[in-house]
Amino acid sequence: MSIRIVALDSTLVKRLQNGGLDANGHEPERHISEGGGMMPCRHCLTDIKAGEPYLILAHRPFSSVQPYAEQGPIFVHAESCSRHPDGEDLPDMFLARKGYLIRGYSGDDRIVYGTGKIVAPSAMAEAAEEMFGNARVAYIHVRSASNNCYQCRIDRA
Repeated sequence: MSIRIVALDSTLVKRLQNGGLDANGHEPERHISEGGGMMPCRHCLTDIKAGEPYLILAHRPFSSVQPYAEQGPIFVHAESCSRHPDGEDLPDMFLARKGYLIRGYSGDDRIVYGTGKIVAPSAMAEAAEEMFGNARVAYIHVRSASNNCYQCRIDRA
């Protein structure tokens, strides 16, 4: 089995970059990055560099509102950027950090209890493949280990 890293959808990101409303019904906040690697764009899956404009917005990476549909802050480039291609290779932004929370979700967008774990980037692909060994896991979220912010999704390839 192999995995597929999935960035935010380009249609969603373009809508937000053009003033569309976030998951809270607000326009995203626009800022200029000071750099430092604390703000990865969830569309191109690269760090937003010093001097680049970016958006902070509320995001809910689920198709419907329900008790497990977590929502939180994310960053995207304020200007157009190329979406990270779906694929097995981990984006470079992951390799510069110590660890991530990965957690499995069922087809009805519910947490599959017992799947959540903190993993080093070098172990993420192996841990995701192991998690997909549980037939109840339909997809996996990658989240910040320190702040629980959504980073991207992992699907079966």
